[in-house]
Amino acid sequence: MTVVGRPVSFDQTAMLETIQTLFWDNGYSATSLDDIMQSTGLGKGSLYGAYGSKQDMYLLAFDDYCEWVVANIKTRLRGDDADAIVRLRAYVQSAAEGGASARRGCMLAKGTAETAARFPKVDKIIQRTFKAMEREIVNCVRQAQSAGDISAEHDARTIGVTLLAVVRGMGSLAQAGMSPASLALAAQGALRLL
Repeated sequence: MTVVGRPVSFDQTAMLETIQTLFWDNGYSATSLDDIMQSTGLGKGSLYGAYGSKQDMYLLAFDDYCEWVVANIKTRLRGDDADAIVRLRAYVQSAAEGGASARRGCMLAKGTAETAARFPKVDKIIQRTFKAMEREIVNCVRQAQSAGDISAEHDARTIGVTLLAVVRGMGSLAQAGMSPASLALAAQGALRLL
């Protein structure tokens, strides 16, 4: 096999983080190749050689972010049946406590709003991510039901999907600047489902 060009001499992971930050902060359309070149200090050839086109860079950055989202929810919601209800409550309440960092927003939410139905590969990442999030919440609800903390008469999937919708909605409201008091009310309403 013949190697074309020079070998990569930069930290690809660190560069991808820089690229991800640009897309996260500015969105896909408002991030130009010149912006990426300026932020990374890399030339067009190096960027294309390491990551492909701008769309390829976005897909890598978006997918990496979504993998982090799924890993984060797994860390927060997995555990023993006995404290599943505590984990669920903490998950919902944390969405109401986003604070100043919530103003930046979620790259998953931003990407869904801007690029869904535009790029089929992004759509697949979005669907995969939300299905994984739903699965983790529903499993935690089932654990709380097994522990007797949520009535087994209630459909675990209905509760899980509703909690996912509320949490994702609170994230958007926090980004828009809704008051912490209003977000706390939304969290309280969602927690009544439990």
